[in-house]
Amino acid sequence: MTNPLLEYFEQNKDRLIYKWVHYFDIYHRYFNKFRGRPVKMLEIGVYHGGSLQIWKDYFGSEANIVGIDIDPKCKNLAEPQISIEIGDQANLIFLNEVAEKYGPFDIVLDDGGHTMEQQKVSFQALYPHICSSGFYMCEDLHTSYWKEFSGGRNREGTFVEYCKALIDQLNAYHSREEGFIVDDFTKSTNSIHFYDSIVVIEKTIRSEPIARKTGFPSL
Repeated sequence: MTNPLLEYFEQNKDRLIYKWVHYFDIYHRYFNKFRGRPVKMLEIGVYHGGSLQIWKDYFGSEANIVGIDIDPKCKNLAEPQISIEIGDQANLIFLNEVAEKYGPFDIVLDDGGHTMEQQKVSFQALYPHICSSGFYMCEDLHTSYWKEFSGGRNREGTFVEYCKALIDQLNAYHSREEGFIVDDFTKSTNSIHFYDSIVVIEKTIRSEPIARKTGFPSL
């Protein structure tokens, strides 16, 4: 099966795109359902603007793409269907302003500075602004294992360790422990998917799960 994102990337003669190649299959797996629809996407990290152009091409004429970056020069990369906001992805006030102006989003993709604080603050600020059935994707998780990004295997405070704790919270409806309670994340999250250097968190409106029995006992 062909992947239009990978095809665009391989044939790109426009603005620079820098991606790990295996990401394109992951993107297409989750984002394909939004093609040809009035999707709203926020990408953290503009770089040279090429990835914003690939999303515009992939999703089509009804898409609205927003990029945020700390470099003021990126503002010049705005074009029809692509808006650029300048600010720090670790600044809660800035992120909330962007979400209020452009959201709610179907997709948020964090390809920003990749530090632990940036990734955690961005997720905490923006996840509530994702539509039900939308996705939050954070890539380049390998920085959670790099010392220069305050990473390290099993090191407290990395974004990977933070995401491991989200697995527990996803299952909070089954808790029998004091202090381990259902929260907004539990109520609004369908699933968490881990890949090499990427986590994908899928939203939904979720109530407490129920178990049922049907049929007749055989023993």
